[in-house]
Amino acid sequence: MTSYISNSEKETINIAHKFASSLKKGDVICLYGNLGVGKSVFARALIRKLTNNPEEEVPSPTFTLVQTYGDNIFHYDLYRIEDPEEIWELNWEEAISDSITLVEWPERLGYLLPNKHIRIDITQSSDMIQRIINIRAINEQKRKNR
Repeated sequence: MTSYISNSEKETINIAHKFASSLKKGDVICLYGNLGVGKSVFARALIRKLTNNPEEEVPSPTFTLVQTYGDNIFHYDLYRIEDPEEIWELNWEEAISDSITLVEWPERLGYLLPNKHIRIDITQSSDMIQRIINIRAINEQKRKNR
């Protein structure tokens, strides 16, 4: 696991930029954290770095559920889905097979969460000023269905 401390939005952006250089097609990045903790800031910075466009318009997919960038970046916000099966209607199979896929609220995937993914936990420090960003690769051998 790799851990970072961020003291500002700018530092969070720099951490996301550094992390972006390690990604490749087929990677699924799952962002965990409470509302307002900085998941969207991290995702936006990551996408801008991956598209090599610091001005890329990166709206939150809260209402559309998914935004795509180019041919190989999918950004999901699953806060509003109620059943994991809904993901199939959002090009999930394509996204996880040949793209870089970012998922906010991945716990909504339930048993459909890929066994192999990169888990990023973003939490606030007790003083509510700093963000703690923990990044670790997950490679589970088996997962129970439903």
